[in-house]
Amino acid sequence: MQRQDITDSLSTYMPPVFRWAGAMARQLRQYEISVSGKKTSGSASTDALTLADLSVQELLVAALRDSDPIFRQCRLEAEESTGDLERFASQSDYTIALDPIDGTQQYRDRNGDGWCVMLNLRSVETVHYSLVYIPEWGPHGTWVEAVGDRIVCGDDDPSRPAPDVLQSLTPIMPGARPDSNKICFGGFLQDDAAMGQVLTEAGLDGYTGAQLPGCLFELFARGLFGGQLIHTPNIYDFPVTLHLARILGGDALWVHNQQPVHFEELWVDERAHALRLPGIVACSANRETLALLCDLAKDWEPVRYRHG
Repeated sequence: MQRQDITDSLSTYMPPVFRWAGAMARQLRQYEISVSGKKTSGSASTDALTLADLSVQELLVAALRDSDPIFRQCRLEAEESTGDLERFASQSDYTIALDPIDGTQQYRDRNGDGWCVMLNLRSVETVHYSLVYIPEWGPHGTWVEAVGDRIVCGDDDPSRPAPDVLQSLTPIMPGARPDSNKICFGGFLQDDAAMGQVLTEAGLDGYTGAQLPGCLFELFARGLFGGQLIHTPNIYDFPVTLHLARILGGDALWVHNQQPVHFEELWVDERAHALRLPGIVACSANRETLALLCDLAKDWEPVRYRHG
């Protein structure tokens, strides 16, 4: 199984499915579809869950199962429990991770349009493919795709096949992309406000996920946000930021030792029903910003639930 074969198939088969998933989620958003009591992490954004998360994941998993046998040779890690998950490999060099709706709290509460459907393909060392569809951003939705050394970001055009739209988008040029002092941060739970103040004192403009003026992945790809500082990030959405940063010449580093992030060591967050990276991670396309973020957070408590 070659990595190129997997990324080629993902870029062929999954964009149309993401369109269908986005259309279904848009319709479901009109109704009261909250699911309570499933997650107990203490973070409102993490614990938010709707029937749309469950339904969209069912669709995505079925599409991966049925569209190309190569996908079933990969491990599959999905944020929710729905779908024919056991059809996928238990051991593989490659893992597909799904977040059926990233930004569930915003989606559920109908207070923003930056929610998205997303997928990434990773090995132990790094991320190889990322696809993000933001159904309610722009006239017909917005795409972000990263593969190889190419990042594209732009409006969807439902009159054309989704893969053709993505292929026609102009790649983002790292040298022409603006820089920003805006940093998305989160996962510090009761210490979020204190971390926001630390960023402000360092001359950075910190935003929690709930405060973002859109979808982080589109904002970061375009250079409207400069990076991310996150405590014990999950492996369903954060790897996309890592992927974009590395293509753009930056990185994602553990703040305590400034070593590049890898996916060999993961832990199960039973409260959130999520797989996470350990410790605090800084991510930016700008190496100076990256060093600053690491310095600011290097002495912060790395254990997510330190009070038990």
